[in-house]
Order: sequence, then structure tokens, then C-alpha cells
Amino acid sequence: MHIENYIEKNFSAELRTRWQAWGEDVLRPLRFLYGERADFEQCVVNFLEIVRKGRGKRSAELRALDNERLLKPDWYQRSDQMGYIAYADRFADNLNGVAKRIDYLQELGITYLHLMPLLEPRTGENDGGYAVKDYRAVDPRLGTMADLERLTGQLRAAGISLCTDLVCNHTATDHEWAQKAKTGDQTYQDYYFMFRDRTLPDQYDKTLREIFPDFKRGNFIWHEDIQRWVWTTFNTYQWDLNYQNPTVFGEMLDIILYLANQGVEIFRMDAVAFMWKQLGTTCENLPQAHALLQAWRALSRLAAPAIILLAEAIVSPEDVVPYFGQGLATGKECELAYHNSFMVYLWSALAERKVNLMTYALQRLPIIPNSSTWATYVRLHDDIGWAITDENAAGVGLNGFLHRSFLSDFYTGTHEESFARGLVFQFNPENMDRRVNGSCASLAGLEIAIEQRDAKLVTLAIGRILLIHAFVLVYGGIPLLYMGDELGLLNDYNYVHVPEHRADSRWVQRPKMDWWFAESRHNKESIPGRIFSQLRQQIFTRKRLFQLHAQAKTTAVYTYNEQVFGLLRHSPRGNILALGNFSEGYQYVTGQRLQEIGFGGALYDHLGERAFNGRYGVTLEPFQAMWLETVAH
Repeated sequence: MHIENYIEKNFSAELRTRWQAWGEDVLRPLRFLYGERADFEQCVVNFLEIVRKGRGKRSAELRALDNERLLKPDWYQRSDQMGYIAYADRFADNLNGVAKRIDYLQELGITYLHLMPLLEPRTGENDGGYAVKDYRAVDPRLGTMADLERLTGQLRAAGISLCTDLVCNHTATDHEWAQKAKTGDQTYQDYYFMFRDRTLPDQYDKTLREIFPDFKRGNFIWHEDIQRWVWTTFNTYQWDLNYQNPTVFGEMLDIILYLANQGVEIFRMDAVAFMWKQLGTTCENLPQAHALLQAWRALSRLAAPAIILLAEAIVSPEDVVPYFGQGLATGKECELAYHNSFMVYLWSALAERKVNLMTYALQRLPIIPNSSTWATYVRLHDDIGWAITDENAAGVGLNGFLHRSFLSDFYTGTHEESFARGLVFQFNPENMDRRVNGSCASLAGLEIAIEQRDAKLVTLAIGRILLIHAFVLVYGGIPLLYMGDELGLLNDYNYVHVPEHRADSRWVQRPKMDWWFAESRHNKESIPGRIFSQLRQQIFTRKRLFQLHAQAKTTAVYTYNEQVFGLLRHSPRGNILALGNFSEGYQYVTGQRLQEIGFGGALYDHLGERAFNGRYGVTLEPFQAMWLETVAH
């Protein structure tokens, strides 16, 4: 059936109006992906039928949310947004337990809750839940799909949007599709990449990198029962999906709309960089992977315009910006992307006690579309890979390889000047790459400070924690707070006693929430109380500063003091200059430099809640942050 005929006969007036506005956004990426197929128009009609059915199943409450978001399209860019990330079963026992902690989230000003991962995983080893067995079922340990729908409603009533993971690149071997493929069903074998011999796998392997070299070598696994080599980028029990097959694309679109109709508002699109395979390439960040995201966004927007997509693309800066969309697709791919490089440079500056590299690299970051924004963070549930390019390192006189090695040494505690406690993750002997795991507090020095019972070291560690969070909060976008960092939770070395965790040191930074410990958050003399109260003050200060809307330009500026980082947020809404001392000593920025930046007169520090005259410069205490605004006369 011709596309326009289908729309005329089957779409409601509402959907026809949206198609008139966004139809080309649907067709452009689909033509790129599948336009050479003889059945292209039928493929598009199949996708539109999924949209029609998905819209028809959307509740009145969610339709009202759609209309609200259409009238307020910048809702996720506003400075009142604040994110929180937690493993659902480590934050509370189950989804009903999460609901009982909504008041805690509100106390922190949370408006975005990312619960990891919610969908049913395979039993046993499952990559922390990212080997999905059933996209339409909740992990039985957490509850049911009805519990999830009830929770999203409770969160929505509290002003909190739920984010969940959609594992796009692969399924678990236990998934229904994989199980049918194992029986020899060709329809489902075509959902994956399967090869009878090593000819093509060997050719692909020449240009592919190994993601988890400690867990397995190579990217293909032999399955004796089906006599096939199967593509497995990450783990042997995770089979990569074949999006060259449009049916697979349609299956995932249907899943997106199904979960959206349960009340999920934000989809963290997992491992998107790897979704398209092409011989002779790295099979990472290919144009077709971007087209898949653009098509999902455009089609899902027809049915559920309240939802947004977050690209989980932990790649180099020049590769991550395209996930917002470029060219004709500018602002039409993912609304959010992780600002991985900013996180890396914050930790680098703390270790080096210098901000030159961070300033230089951020000044060279490509601009992003006005309708998109960053998800900024101090850490996530995964490891830290030192994504510092040789070019950026050389720009400030550093050797990239040696600096990355220094950071690995520093944050695993082997460097003589280290204050950190972390663990090596996935050492690759071929390129000497070493990633690092550790909780924010342990990496910032709190673990060692407590062990040594040194009050001064405790104060310095808390200062580091608050400093880097202050810049995550002021940068622009949605700042994300990882569970327990607001209390200073330390590394959890007991993960080695859990059989399915012991081989994966990422679990050291995934402790269970200590709710007894959290009770002391209101005692401002305690360590959790000191961190919680000051971090909460930062969060609510951000919420009041409409100047920090994500559309405000973010520019790293040199302060002419290599220990003090400067970040300027400027737009017609107003200007904010953030300063941060990344050293253990007092540091000074001259009045002349402040004046050159445009902050030479009467100033007000929103974090310190004090006014002063910038004409005479400013002195920052160890690890102090300031958010400065000029005071009108």
C-alpha cells in the first residue's frame, strides 16, 4: 500500500497533522537505511502501523503529558531539572520499595530518575542486567509490569520522569528470538549475525576492537548446537542484532512504544555506537547507526511526543556530538547524550591539580543543536575510560599515552601522590589501556582519609566531591547524581563474594544504598551530612538560576591561574561565571582577568551567598567553587 494512501485511510486527524509536520524526518533516515529495498514502502507502512497501534493504546494521562510537552518542548533543558541514577534493587528492594523513597528524591530536588536496569535479564551472568531476556517484562526480583506502570504514575505525580535502559545492540541468548534462532528458524536467525565459517568473521575482526578483553577475546563465538559463528561484541551471552533486517528495527520500535505506554519518559539507548555492521570499518559510530536513532525518534514522536532519547555513546568528543543529529537531521536524533569527556577532564584536573587540559579540550568541543543538551555527571555505573585524545594532550604539552597511564596509576592508588582508591578494569596488553572503577568518594580521597582518621584529609576529600559536582551542575543540561554520592558512600569490596559479580570490578562502585547511614544526612557535623547538605544547596541554587538553561552557551575560559578553572554560561537570559580551585592551596584570580571576562565590578557568588567587588580579584579556598553574577547598580 502506498504510504500516503495508508496515512489517509488509517491515521487519525491528530496523527495526520503530526505526519505533515514530521513525516520527512521519518522518511529521510529510513530511505538511507532501507531505501534500496524493493519492499521499502511496505516496510514504512509496517512501521506506521506500529505507530498507529501504539498511539491507540496510550492512556488519557499520557496523552495529556504529550500535549504538555509539545507546548513546553524545552522542558528537559531548564535549570530546574536534576537527575538521579540507581540500580533499582540497590536503591530499594523492588519497585514498590522505590515508591516509598520518592520523598527522599524530592528532598534532593530530583526530576529525572534513571532506574537500572528494569527489564527481565537472563539468569546467572547478565552484564549487570544488560543481557535482556524479555523487553516486555520487568525483572521478577523487582516486580511486574503493573508495578512499573503504577510507579511511573506515582513519580509523575511527584514531578519525576522515569528513565529506563533500552539495550539496542544485542539481546541475551535466552531471549525468545535467540531461542527460536537456535532451533534453526531462519526468520529469527536473520535477526542476528550468523556465519557458517570464519571467512567473514576473520575479515571483520581485522578492524574491530575488543570491548571486554578480560572476559573474552574476539567478537564472534562458535555455537556447536547451530553450527554457526555468532557476533557477540560484548559478552558471549549477548548476541548482536542485525538492523540490516528492517523487521528487527520494527520490533524495537514496537518495544519503545510499549514501554512508553507504561509511563517511561526517557529512554537510555544502550550501546548505540555499535548497532550497524559494515565490513572494513570499526563498526562503531557509523552513519547508519545515527539513522536508526533518527528514525526511532521520529516515529516514536508521532505516537508519544512526551518521550526523549538519551544516547549512551561513551566515545570521543568528535564522535559523540553527532548523536544530537547533524546536517538535515540537526536536533532530530537524540535529545540527550552523555558528556563523557567533561567527566574525564574533571577527574584529570583533580589528579594533575591543573586545569589547562580541561580548558583547552572543552574550547575545541563542537557546538550542539539548541534543541539538544548534555547529561553531565561525575560518574556512572560503568568504568572510567580515559578518553583524552593525543591531540588535546599535545595541545597543552602532554603526551597522551603517558597522561592516560598517569591517570590509571593515580586513580588505582599506585602513584605516589595519589589520594584515590580504585580498581583496574579491562587491562588490554595490546595497547596498555587500563580503565578504572571506584565510587566518587573513594576516588576523591575520602576512603583513605577515613582510614587515616585525618580530619584535614576528610575536609579536602569532601571539597573535591563538592567541587566537581558544582561544575556538573553549572555546565548546562541535565546533571546526573549517582546513588550514594550525595552521602559519600565508599567502595564496596564485598562484590567479590557474589559469584556473578566477582569477575567484574565495576561492582565495587555499585554499593547497596545504606539507609541507616542516610539517616545521618541531617546531621551537618557528620560526613554524610556535610556532603548532603552542601550538595543539596548547590542543587537548589541551580534550580533558581534560570540563566543556566541549557540553551545558554557554555565556554571554558582561561583564568591565567592553572589551578583555577573558569566556565562561562552566557545568553540573553544573563551570564554566570563559574570558578573552581582544583588544588589543595589557596588560589587567586586577578581583578584584571575578571574584568576581561566581563566580571570586573560588583559580583554576587550564588554558592557562597555573598557579594564582593571583583575589581580587586578573588581568592578561592582549596577546592572552592563559585558561581558569579554581576550585580546591577
